[in-house]
Amino acid sequence: MTQDTESHQLILDAVDRFLRTEVRPHVKRLEQADEYPHEIVEQMKAMGLFGAIIPTGYGGLGLSTATYAAIVARIAAVWMSISGIINSHLIMASAVLRHGTEAQRRDLLPRFACGELRGGIGLTEPDAGTDLQAIRTRAVRDGDHYVINGSKTWITNSLHGGCLALLVKTDPQAEPRHKGMSLFIAEKGPGFAVTRKLKKLGYRGIDTCELQFDAFRVPADRLVGGVEGRGLQQVLSGLELGRINVAARGLGVATASLHDAVAYAQQRKTFGKPISEHQAIQLKLGEMGTRVEAARLLVESAASAYDRGDRCDMEAGMAKYFATEAAMDNALECMRIHGAYGYSPEFDVERYYRDAPLLLIGEGTNEMQRLIIARQLIQRHPT
Repeated sequence: MTQDTESHQLILDAVDRFLRTEVRPHVKRLEQADEYPHEIVEQMKAMGLFGAIIPTGYGGLGLSTATYAAIVARIAAVWMSISGIINSHLIMASAVLRHGTEAQRRDLLPRFACGELRGGIGLTEPDAGTDLQAIRTRAVRDGDHYVINGSKTWITNSLHGGCLALLVKTDPQAEPRHKGMSLFIAEKGPGFAVTRKLKKLGYRGIDTCELQFDAFRVPADRLVGGVEGRGLQQVLSGLELGRINVAARGLGVATASLHDAVAYAQQRKTFGKPISEHQAIQLKLGEMGTRVEAARLLVESAASAYDRGDRCDMEAGMAKYFATEAAMDNALECMRIHGAYGYSPEFDVERYYRDAPLLLIGEGTNEMQRLIIARQLIQRHPT
């Protein structure tokens, strides 16, 4: 075992212990009450998870994306919601790390890494989701500040977090439209209002809100990279990491569904024998297990490409598309194997079934992923 492999395994073992002792016993209560897990978040801060992929020189753990994805898969197998608390935060951190000025990195990354300043990404608006170039939130330069007006919706970490990587229009007349978009690291202050916490089918316990900006002032030195018009590209590069994270979440939910299905199938008996001995159940388990292993390989491939610095929108898209569909399919099959018990909140199965659909939508719909994959296949293999 190499030193890197040993370190990787030690980290995963520590995460497993944390999940077993500090998370699993509280999941049902927190999730069913839709209660934010304050104590768990404090423990995640102490473990350094908010700085997982931030380099050690800026106070982070400096983990590879491959190790980070393995952590996320383990977390999601226990409670998917808390993986979102670090995912959106690290997309914000990645934008600063990859595109920020050195002054921004020195100022912000250590605060992100220790969890002192936590947040997410403010992209979606009531009339702009997949089509980010249609956003209307506006930032106007006023001396050494920008004044921001507009609204955002479906923003993770916006109630209990302290800042956002906020995508806005600095030049609404620009053509093409993306040249008029800029990204700011916006800490909460006067004019930044959380107007409503949104109720959700699943993904409970984590705050997802609507926001309103009314003459909200952001210092000009919080414009990521210091130059207007680069915001969309900065966000899209961060979404590669986000899609790997969502793929890892899908892997986690698919794995948990498989584990619970295999265990229950050996306990439940019909016609005098465990249902695991019935061919119909074996067919389901065979498909579920294959989905998990295929999803794992795709996630590892995308994470490795990201770590190498390669363009990986296709690899991340493939991983996100397949692993999240695997989560949805496995959650449904797990519920069918459990029968009526799978429909009861006393079992974890119904939570998997409610959490999985979000993964098909978040960080770019799976329909969009297939288009990205197809376009990259054509671009990379011209005739």
